[in-house]
Amino acid sequence: MNRCFQICFVTVAVFISQTTIAQEKKSREQKVREDRQRVEAEGFWIYNDLKRGYDEARVNGKPILVVLRCIPCEECVKLDDNLVDQDPVIRPLLDRFVCVRIVSTNGLDLSTFQFDTDQSFAAFMLNADGTIYGRFGTRSHRNEWAGDVSLPGLAKALQGALAMHAAFPRDKEALAAKLGNVPRFAAPELYPMLKDKYTSKLSESGNIVQSCIHCHQIGDAEREFYRSRGEPIPDELMFPYPHPKSIGLVLDPEHRATVLEVGTGSLAKAAGFVVGDELIRMNGQPLLSIADVQWVLNSVSNRGGNVAVDLRRGGSSMKLTLGLPKDWRALGDIDWRASTWGLRRMATGGLSLEPASEQDRSRAGVAKVEMALRIKHVGQYGPHAAAKNAGFQKDDILVSLDDRKDLIRESDVLRLGVQQKRPGDRVAAVVFRNGKRIALSLPVQD
Repeated sequence: MNRCFQICFVTVAVFISQTTIAQEKKSREQKVREDRQRVEAEGFWIYNDLKRGYDEARVNGKPILVVLRCIPCEECVKLDDNLVDQDPVIRPLLDRFVCVRIVSTNGLDLSTFQFDTDQSFAAFMLNADGTIYGRFGTRSHRNEWAGDVSLPGLAKALQGALAMHAAFPRDKEALAAKLGNVPRFAAPELYPMLKDKYTSKLSESGNIVQSCIHCHQIGDAEREFYRSRGEPIPDELMFPYPHPKSIGLVLDPEHRATVLEVGTGSLAKAAGFVVGDELIRMNGQPLLSIADVQWVLNSVSNRGGNVAVDLRRGGSSMKLTLGLPKDWRALGDIDWRASTWGLRRMATGGLSLEPASEQDRSRAGVAKVEMALRIKHVGQYGPHAAAKNAGFQKDDILVSLDDRKDLIRESDVLRLGVQQKRPGDRVAAVVFRNGKRIALSLPVQD
């Protein structure tokens, strides 16, 4: 691990531990207001004003760095701007960008800024004409982040973007695919779920927090759009922005896209990746980070497809084809995602599930290949208490649902609820509790 990063991380960790009590006393409103005052006083980052960022970049010829960061989210400390700004490698790189800090998605141009909305920190490196050089910011766990992002990795992404900018428009055609498809709605506040609650701007005088559209609400609104029309929520929304490690491709967070590990028996292994491979392009797109790899993977349907990979191995250039079979997205873990909270409300009445232990399986008399999901949490309030009100209890072992015993993971149960069932349905369930099998009925909701 980079020594500078270790020192900075320890410094921040000590600071956090010393100020935890004080921070807990601060409301989310206070945090947002104080953050704005600090950023505007320092004058380095442009605060919540993309237009100004574009205008400045057109005048001074610099590339743009846009960072979307949820202020109340303590997990953003992983790459907090204080830590980034003080890094001796990163700070000189930031000086070569027009730096824009976005703290809400109100009014955000969704034709340009498409990203994994379960992130609480996402960065875009752009040209003033809107061309995206790359993305940065990856997450695969609720609060553990060391395997996904690092300061050295961010530095390398920034260096790569600067090199692209210096050579622009040489790669403009290849970079075109970094813009996604035309979005269903041009901005978050236009979604039916959000349009009556939010406007295109944060409140200046009222309650700032209540006026803020959080990143995860964009994904929630997209899923709700399907749900409100009685349509199944697609796998592409159930399993968004697949992490490369879900296909056995573990990348080094201290580099742009260098292979650190290849899973035995994985899709990455079958494709021919080896440790040390430096991924240069995927489907023709230059890669600056793990987030860029996720962007390309996210373009592949769950029906399956191939990804063309250009890489460097031992000083030589070579090509591989990554084959992704039908249902490949389901290999990923979605338990950590904020969006899973809403899916649980819809499909499990507020239950959170995990694979039962071997001991629990044995007690329940369930074969190793059959369904056995332990209820690790039961929602207590509102719609999330629906399962509790239907008789489900913490530590129950769910052994059958809808007369099926092949639902091995929580995501299998969620897919059943949001793709095959409709709000108002009640699904036959069997749980094992205190040595007995009990028949219950699981409610499906909006």
